[in-house]
Amino acid sequence: MIHGFHRTHRRDFLVASTSLVAGLPLGATVVPTFGAAPASGHGSGKAKSVILFFLCGGASHIDTWDMKPNAPLDYRGPFNPIATSAPGIMLCEHLPQLAQQAHHLAVVRSVGASVSTNDHHAGYYYNLTGHVPDPTFLSLGNDRRPYSDDWPFMGCVVGQRSRPHPDLPNVVTLPHKPSKAPYTRPGQFAARLGVEFDPFYVDGSLDQPLKFQAPSLSLTGDVTSAQLQSRKAMLQKLNQTRRDLDRAAEDNQWKKHQERTMHLLLSSKATEAFNVEAETASTREAYGTTVNAMSLLLARRLVEAEVPFITVFWKENEAIADACKSEGAWDTHGNNFGCLQKHLLPEFDRAFSALLQDLHQRSLLDQTLVMVTSEMGRKPKIGDPRSGGPGGAGRDHWTHCQSVLLAGGGIRGGQVYGATDRYAEYPAENPVTPADVAKTVYRAVGIDNLQAKDTQGRPYHLLEEGRPIEALFG
Repeated sequence: MIHGFHRTHRRDFLVASTSLVAGLPLGATVVPTFGAAPASGHGSGKAKSVILFFLCGGASHIDTWDMKPNAPLDYRGPFNPIATSAPGIMLCEHLPQLAQQAHHLAVVRSVGASVSTNDHHAGYYYNLTGHVPDPTFLSLGNDRRPYSDDWPFMGCVVGQRSRPHPDLPNVVTLPHKPSKAPYTRPGQFAARLGVEFDPFYVDGSLDQPLKFQAPSLSLTGDVTSAQLQSRKAMLQKLNQTRRDLDRAAEDNQWKKHQERTMHLLLSSKATEAFNVEAETASTREAYGTTVNAMSLLLARRLVEAEVPFITVFWKENEAIADACKSEGAWDTHGNNFGCLQKHLLPEFDRAFSALLQDLHQRSLLDQTLVMVTSEMGRKPKIGDPRSGGPGGAGRDHWTHCQSVLLAGGGIRGGQVYGATDRYAEYPAENPVTPADVAKTVYRAVGIDNLQAKDTQGRPYHLLEEGRPIEALFG
């Protein structure tokens, strides 16, 4: 543990970070206006923005972009690979639109390094920060809360090292904060960098996918427009919320958070960046009608507004939870193939393919790094005991291997990096880790200095492990 960071009583780090006022609509008359630290450590990276599309639950690599048609049936499953616009890249037959965009893709198939806990919290942390989860993830599992001295989310590092945006946050996360309290996933926050560098969280709705709002800080729900104009009243509310949350952040960090919040609440400058309804009907139709689709469309709008880092966490659909033996996302413990074919792959294929095409047509892809990842892969051997074994047609967690998709931002499209064994169980060629992936993101945006200082001014390194995957850049 780095000296100067306190784990006093090991209390949870409950992040208030920009989860502001209940029902506060975005794309209307209120604009967040706050900055990050001055730009530092930037090299020759091509990407001005990053869109991270995180497939919550653990997406099955063997059923999507690392298929093994020659493996035994009880591994490969019923899906077939199809040719794509990139020679040598084969994708699942249920990704026909993405197959037409494969010339933009770099498919990294050899992301390995086991996470001993085999659970979601550790997977989030490893893939979002690049750091191997500490022993508390093993002892606490999915009860492990975010701590104030955790290693920071790579998006927060990018935001902290970028020049302050004049009108918008440097880091935006939507359409939800994984996962439902009190089981908030570690790794998605600025943590030891300071709460002032946390993401600006935006909520999206399954029922109203065009509506994005800033979520509540669990105020009383009686905040009025008059109170919004009263700095004193709002600061009193926020201070009470601080006490209620039993925060672990330093006082000076909380003051910066207050300033950040007040800028958002009281700024008179308007923005349409969050207003996806301003898009043409044909553009929205190309992405699809779901909240995940509209979140990707909003991400493209934020790229146009030059926001440095945007994360879209796949929002679960509880209507399909029972059918998939999951929370309604990519954690397909049961009916893996039915859920992928009927629900998950068509939604992903349409929305993500539209994003790539849209960015390319607007001449934004070269300056935008787009990444798809997840907290883990799925076990290649079909049959999860918790859903009836082979008859349940599910795939269990698999932290030994997964794939990552990259496009734009200086990445050379139409390539595959690394390979797994014949069963897609373990990396076999050019193995890399989440630390290497994180370093590749930093390389793409031009961050070559990851030195930082703790709360007492002592230097430390934000990510010692890993190195950029230079072969991806062309």
